[in-house]
Amino acid sequence: MYPPIVTQCFKAYDIRGQVPTQLNEDISYRIGRALVSELQAKTFVVGQDMRLESPSLAAALMRGITEAGGDVIDIGLCGTEEVYFATSHHKVDGGVMITASHNPKGYNGMKLVKAESRPISGDTGLDAIRRRVEQGDLGGAAIEKGTVRQVFDKSPYIDHLLTYVDVGALKPLKILADPGNGAAGPVLQALAARLPLQWVFINENPDGTFPNGVPNPLLPENRELTQQALLSNSCDLGLAWDGDFDRCFFFDAKGRFIEGYYLVGLLAEMLLKSYPGSKIIHDPRLTWNTVDQVERSGGVPVLCKTGHAFIKERMRLEDAVYGGEMSAHHYFRDFAYCDSGMIPWLLVTALMSTTGKSLAQLVDERIEAYPCTGEINYRVNDVSATLQKVLDYYLPENPVIDRTDGVSVSFADWRFNLRGSNTEPLLRLNIEAKADKDMIWERLKELELLINVV
Repeated sequence: MYPPIVTQCFKAYDIRGQVPTQLNEDISYRIGRALVSELQAKTFVVGQDMRLESPSLAAALMRGITEAGGDVIDIGLCGTEEVYFATSHHKVDGGVMITASHNPKGYNGMKLVKAESRPISGDTGLDAIRRRVEQGDLGGAAIEKGTVRQVFDKSPYIDHLLTYVDVGALKPLKILADPGNGAAGPVLQALAARLPLQWVFINENPDGTFPNGVPNPLLPENRELTQQALLSNSCDLGLAWDGDFDRCFFFDAKGRFIEGYYLVGLLAEMLLKSYPGSKIIHDPRLTWNTVDQVERSGGVPVLCKTGHAFIKERMRLEDAVYGGEMSAHHYFRDFAYCDSGMIPWLLVTALMSTTGKSLAQLVDERIEAYPCTGEINYRVNDVSATLQKVLDYYLPENPVIDRTDGVSVSFADWRFNLRGSNTEPLLRLNIEAKADKDMIWERLKELELLINVV
């Protein structure tokens, strides 16, 4: 038995915390031991992002796994989706990605999956692993220690990505690529060598000191470098990624940031041409455009609670070809039902090539038909009381109410979703309307008066 400890780094769907106060080598070692004991598993893929603490955390994790008798396939510096791919490709029992994604400097974490890259969340093993870690119940050391095998060759993963496009049909589009000094650079360089595209790279070298800020393109202030480089190089398309590149963000040729919401409908439409009649999973925050595009394309839209564990589970249940969240997570059946930050832009460049249309031309009509605010966060004293206050205000108007995630309130010409954060006293608001851009901002003022008066 190891001495009991208290952990703060275990969350509902992953592990995240400040290093070393909330996550350190001791906890990482214990997680490795507990993982083998709890899952009764033998072989794990382990990958790591570019954060400065990732190598030591990965080493401690692998020591824990091997001392418990497990074997490790170490894939080194990579993105989260490379762990997903390798876990399925090598047909092993699970995988762990050392990453804090877009969290601030000084944080790190882990994303865990079982066989077939099925997510490990609170109710599918993560809580049990946490209890073992905290109680020191790590199982006895194995009689025969496991092995670590390094497999740094990305070729099978790159080959798989290229199956999503007809490389010969791609036009020489000029693309501005900004990995933000995250882990995407090496993969982009490998793809660039095999694609007939023109590339302008900035911040392409992985660097855990984050000389240009933490890679999180959702923050408007983090988009300026991308936009400036795109415009100064007259590029056709701009792309940026978060640190572990499971999310990809798009900019049109004028440097305009395109909300992830509109990419969901666009990708669904594309995939339904190849897989007619298929089901498409989407989240409840913004829905009208997605439902419209899916139904127009002959597909079946399926509403699902926000969050990767819920989306992946529902995709398997429905055998959906694609799932999309407005937060720029895109999931693909042929990618073990997992999210990828590489497949979306490959599909979009293929569509731009075959149609001859710019990204703006592909999405402008949809943006006009269903304008949205994007997600806005509010810090409140009481999440549930504020939610109820807002609901009480609108109930006399007899809207359609849906409680799949938070509360969605729909009227004839506008709707909103309001949901509480799982981890903070925050309310997250999304508003959309039918062909009336002014209305969303009018309704926003109305809602903010309700939200801010607690």
